[in-house]
Amino acid sequence: MRELVYYVAVSLDGYIAGPDGQFDGFLGEGDHMRSLTERFGDAIPTDIATALDIPQPGTMFDTVLMGWNTYAVGLDAGVASPYRHLRQVVFSRTRTTADIPGDTDGITLTSENPVDVVRRLKSEPGSAIWLCGGGSLASALGEEIDRLALKRNPVLFGAGIPLFEPGAYAPRDLDEVGTTVFESGVVFSEYVHTERRS
Repeated sequence: MRELVYYVAVSLDGYIAGPDGQFDGFLGEGDHMRSLTERFGDAIPTDIATALDIPQPGTMFDTVLMGWNTYAVGLDAGVASPYRHLRQVVFSRTRTTADIPGDTDGITLTSENPVDVVRRLKSEPGSAIWLCGGGSLASALGEEIDRLALKRNPVLFGAGIPLFEPGAYAPRDLDEVGTTVFESGVVFSEYVHTERRS
């Protein structure tokens, strides 16, 4: 069965974005970039990967899940389909395709229960499913997340969008399955739910 992987940058105080939704405090340069890009090239926006000649074979991820606010970051930059190399699923209870300027090809906008969508996707063949964000969507899908892949950055935001909303779901035991400390100060760690570890 396919894994749902929450692969995300996070501050030391547990935020995936700052108070105004900004994420420019995360390190975009350093020795962590090459290592993570080689493994997670599928998680780079299509236009950026093309410009940097980064392969996107779809072997790590073939589907990306986003809440509307995460998706809208690309819209603000004039990009309606940020991950054209992946199947893109955007969750919103209030938005419609009329809110997307430009080509919506490759975008599935849905108000369906995220858990139902993920369970259906997991039953299909394919690579892992990338939970891109944000915090509310991650909280709704907490019980379905199979793997946390966290890029902990040496920065404190003080407030913002949390990795998970407090009290969003019942506590679960996690097993650390790997940690790499980079000279840049980024620490990359992966965790899986204890009961799901093979």
